[in-house]
Amino acid sequence: MLTTSAGCILAFMTTNSSRIAAAREAQGLNQSELARKLGVSPQSVQAWEAGRTAPRNQRIKHLSEVLDVSVAYLMGESGPVESRSATARTPLQSIELWDENTPLDEDEVYVPFLHEVELAAGSGRFAIEESNTSRLRFFKKDLRHNGVQFNNAKCVVVSGNSMMPVLRDGATVGINIGKNTLKDVVDGEMYAINHNGQLRIKQLFRTPSGIRLRSFNRDEHPDEEYTFQDIQEQQLAVLGHVFWWAMYSR
Repeated sequence: MLTTSAGCILAFMTTNSSRIAAAREAQGLNQSELARKLGVSPQSVQAWEAGRTAPRNQRIKHLSEVLDVSVAYLMGESGPVESRSATARTPLQSIELWDENTPLDEDEVYVPFLHEVELAAGSGRFAIEESNTSRLRFFKKDLRHNGVQFNNAKCVVVSGNSMMPVLRDGATVGINIGKNTLKDVVDGEMYAINHNGQLRIKQLFRTPSGIRLRSFNRDEHPDEEYTFQDIQEQQLAVLGHVFWWAMYSR
């Protein structure tokens, strides 16, 4: 981490913006709800989580109180989870890979992975299907806390650097396929989408003429605009809302 004052701000923007997003999700808040609690605009929260700007010192303290994490955690000076209270809940911390031979506890449910499958050898065409072998186990109470019905929870693995620094290559995300229409889209939230058979994770924004796809790594991956006609022609469909993510080696 850089040690100059300007450098510290830069380190917070590039390294710990993901902690704001993770803590917000752990509290079950979307960007707009967090903004209302802080008395700022949703665009400010979006900019913090994208690493484009950083909260001022006074705002960081208020942010830590609302998200129930320590200032040290937000500043990158503590480990992955450090709650301000002993009773704070951090949903979806406990996950475990399992197979058909592993007993499932009564308070757990399995969540399958979605993946790209080539339709015909060498055809270059793909479809998104549910894996019959790869799955994670989640506590039922954690899914309830996030408003996800058990059968609507799926997992996908992120590929590439377009969503850095929030989602790194190989990160696992949980998606709620119960929120899978354009009407369900909350501007600035992350969604899994099926783009002509390609599985993608993007921030979505509704526009008067269609939809905008945004990456956190906008220097290398600029915004993509699609009209309603494009959406139909390119078979672009919302698969579900991202409600959880973590680095997890399968």
